[in-house]
Amino acid sequence: MAEAGQRSRLFGTDGVRGVAGHELTADLALTLSAAAAAVLGPGPATAAARPVAVVGRDPRVSGEFLEAAVVAGLASAGVDVLRLGVIPTPGVAYLTGALDAAFGVVISASHNPAADNGIKFFGRGGVKLPDATEDAIEARLRAAQTRQPQAGFGRVSDAGAEHERYLDHLLATLPDQPQPPLAGLRVVADCAHGAAYRLAPQALRRAGAEVITIGAEPDGLNINEGCGSTALGALSAAVVEHGADAGIAYDGDADRCLAVDADGQPLDGDQILTVLATGMKEAGRLAGDAVVVTVMSNQGFHLAMRDAGIAVIETPVGDKHVSAAMRDGGYALGGEQSGHIIMLEHATTGDGVLTSLQLLAAVNRHGVPMAAAAKMMPKYPQVLVNVPGDASRLGPETDAAVRRAEAQLGGDGRILVRPSGTEPKIRLMIQARDAALAERVIGQLAEEVRRALAGQ
Repeated sequence: MAEAGQRSRLFGTDGVRGVAGHELTADLALTLSAAAAAVLGPGPATAAARPVAVVGRDPRVSGEFLEAAVVAGLASAGVDVLRLGVIPTPGVAYLTGALDAAFGVVISASHNPAADNGIKFFGRGGVKLPDATEDAIEARLRAAQTRQPQAGFGRVSDAGAEHERYLDHLLATLPDQPQPPLAGLRVVADCAHGAAYRLAPQALRRAGAEVITIGAEPDGLNINEGCGSTALGALSAAVVEHGADAGIAYDGDADRCLAVDADGQPLDGDQILTVLATGMKEAGRLAGDAVVVTVMSNQGFHLAMRDAGIAVIETPVGDKHVSAAMRDGGYALGGEQSGHIIMLEHATTGDGVLTSLQLLAAVNRHGVPMAAAAKMMPKYPQVLVNVPGDASRLGPETDAAVRRAEAQLGGDGRILVRPSGTEPKIRLMIQARDAALAERVIGQLAEEVRRALAGQ
């Protein structure tokens, strides 16, 4: 939150988001895109060398008018636009690099409801923007500076055919072998009525799987509605009904995925990372024999990595922190419980379709069911509690309360206390092998935090 008299930051943790038509208007989309063009697109001022941007979106209905506004803002600022249409967010990131574009733009609110939307930018090469660059775009927007582009207005071209380039890239990441890597697998794919509704089933089928799709009929209003990675019930039921070997659920923009086994039991991002990390280490492709995760990772994941001889690097919550740590340390694999997995040898950002291909190929290669893969990680029960209040008011008494709680766990669990990044709350998380113990300890800790906030 901004202090009194200060303007709040426009960019959030993942671009600019808001309710379409309210916080996120066509006017804002146009002026924001023109400001981004001024920051991300400078180059030789000749018509033959105007900067190029790729623009993609998810299927939500507001994406249609926001895409038009974004394209108008870019072209008015002298940027040539390649309009990709409906495509997963990581597809925009990949094509930004593959087409040597100056930058990429995604119109999506990911796993949010249909009423929301967002605008996110990728820099040259398809990488997420650092905070300083986002601040520069926002400063340009606030200045409201406009000028006639020296090289003339940009031209707009439809580039939907480039989806095939992205699909070819995804399939090229799979190992060469006599038969297709997913041959023999029956898979249910829940596309969340989102950006991957066409591309994900195509990728899975071309990799050899028999694919049954659900959540693949977007109407602009049903994205993420009771389906996808935030609502696994429909996928679990479909897997059991069709006798499938596994199920994959993407979110609205397909930058992440989760899975379920043949009995409909879910695998979260930590379990998927366990499968990928151990497989990459066996193949000698896990740089530094390490994986990067956030502080929210399950204690069972840490135990599984220790047993596999893999180091764990922890970052604050947020995929941009994971990505930054991976680049700084030269690591190849990282991710979050949410299923946002980053494989830097193949992608610059999290890619749900890529992750699903790699996960299914690893399971199929070893000839084990998905349930066996899930058991590679002993999953500790995890309990979360939000306590309303200002984290800055917490002091030494809270530290002492945490130490008492840790003593009750007896070294067989972990505790995390952190301020929310989006609202005035303190988030408490306890993991323990014994679920009842975790519930009891977090209840006591939450009460002590409430008393500390009340000054008792």
